[in-house]
Formats: sequence, structure tokens, C-alpha cells
Amino acid sequence: MTYTRRHIAKLALAALPLSRLSAAKPDSRYGGVQIGIIISPYNFPEIPVAADKVLNNLVQLGISAFEMQDLRAEIYAGAPSQVRTGYSGSPSAAKITPEERRKFADDLKQWRLSAPFDKFRALRQLYNDAGVSIYAFRLANVSKLFSDAEYDYFFKAAQALGANQITAELPESLELTKRVSEFAAQYKIRMGYHNHTQVNSHSWDATLAQSPWNGINFDVGHYAAAVSESPVPFIRAHHDRITSLHLKDRKYGTHGGENMPWGEGDTPLKEILKLVQKEHYPFPASIEFEYPIPPSSTASLEIARCLKFCREALS
Repeated sequence: MTYTRRHIAKLALAALPLSRLSAAKPDSRYGGVQIGIIISPYNFPEIPVAADKVLNNLVQLGISAFEMQDLRAEIYAGAPSQVRTGYSGSPSAAKITPEERRKFADDLKQWRLSAPFDKFRALRQLYNDAGVSIYAFRLANVSKLFSDAEYDYFFKAAQALGANQITAELPESLELTKRVSEFAAQYKIRMGYHNHTQVNSHSWDATLAQSPWNGINFDVGHYAAAVSESPVPFIRAHHDRITSLHLKDRKYGTHGGENMPWGEGDTPLKEILKLVQKEHYPFPASIEFEYPIPPSSTASLEIARCLKFCREALS
């Protein structure tokens, strides 16, 4: 028999514990640590993009907390659905003409300024009824080009979804992070600024000093690759400003920096999870699956393996 990706995905879910699949609601809080997930909207064709469609995958995998990307929620709420740049795996901006980019940006802006927040509240209820919390609203980026009305929209959307934080890439502009922090203070929703490999241990210092509402969405794998050191000391020093973690296993930059199957890289994921557990840090730790899918496997199966890694580390 020839196995399609759909067959393999079904086999992956069948490999999960029966209790996980038959439980009324998922539960990925292990040993007091909330394990969540952020899933690239474009990298894994077997996982739907729309927020209501991906929910079934989360429930089947037993995941009870989710970092919701703007794209997923906005498609559900009726936003223009053209492919956007700014996401891992999305088409290069070079493939989109300036006219197409301007038109889409304008269409999306106009939609956001009259967005139906009842749709976001309905999405929150849908997730809550299924036993999944939305703890973060993920933006592709923050920009000085966004109007105040657009920033109002982002925070109102996060509020409607029940998120306690908005996550976005750490910008270079301190003027921008200062401006965004004022909206964060108004809505009592923290900003968690995410890192790739452009950072060092002091990259957030000035942003954190601007406002208590500015925080860190700390990607431990990217940090390990950037500085070629364990992220544990940074977590200890900044735990009160971390809004959430992104979990991945990367080799140190001095060893090549590759994304690896969990347990095969240099990022001390078990030590990090045990630290969060021991110190009762309140922030969630989010699976961000990015290493290459092995032959004959699927994204669903590999996410299940990452989840198993967390469960065993915290048992």
C-alpha cells in the first residue's frame, strides 16, 4: 500500500496515548508547567491555517495552550486572505510586486479598522469550550507605519481572544517599543519581544527599562545559537520579565547552529524545563517545531514527540 501524507498523519495521531485521544479536553500542563505551542501557518501543509481548523489538531495532540498568530485569527474573522510576507515559510517579498503589496496592506488596514470583535470573542469561546487557552496573540511584526487606530485594534483583538500578551519580533527602534508600551499599559496586556539570532544577553535592556509592560518572548534555541551558551542564566536573571518561552533545540553557533531533533542539539531543554518547574515561573513554554521532518514522518508526529519530551522532562 502507498501511504499518503494524510495516512501518515493519521498513523501519527494513532501513536498517541489512548487516554490523550479519548479525554474530553486536552491537558498539556505537566508538573505545574504549561506547555503550549506556536505552529508556523505556512510550513506544514497537513496543519490547517484557519484558527478554527487548527483547533482539532491541538485537541488531538493533547495541547491545551496556544500562541495564536494574527493570520490565523484574522482569516477566521473574515480578513483578506492573500498570502502575507513576514512569516517563516511565506513567499519572499521579492515575489510580490510593490503594487500588490500596497493594495493588500491597504485592504488589510481597512479591514482591521472595522474588524468584527465578536468573531474574536467567538473564537476564544470555541477554544475555551475545547479546553484550549489562547495565552498570546502573535503579530508578524510591529511597525512605525501602523497608525494608533491599528495598534488599538491589535490590543483589542488580543483582549477579545483572552490573551495576556502580544508577541512580536524585537525591533531595533526604541522609539517604536516606547510607543507600543503605552498601548500595552492602557490595555494591561504585556508585550513579549521575540528573538532570533541577532541578540545577546543585553539586547532587551533598553526596551525593558522603558516600561514594565515590555517583556521578553524568549526563544531559547535561537539564543543558544546566537551566543553559544546555555540560556539558563538569562532565564534566571530575567524570569520576571519573560512573558513566554519558545522551545527548540539548536546547536551552538560555534557548532554550526542547526535546528536539531530535541535532545540532539546543544540547547539544554530539559534543564530549562526543570528550572521553570522548580522555581514555579508562571510563563508558558511553547513548542516551536522547526527542525527538518525526517523521512516517513510528519509534522504531527514530530510535534507529538516534542510534547512527549516535555512530559518526560517534567515527570
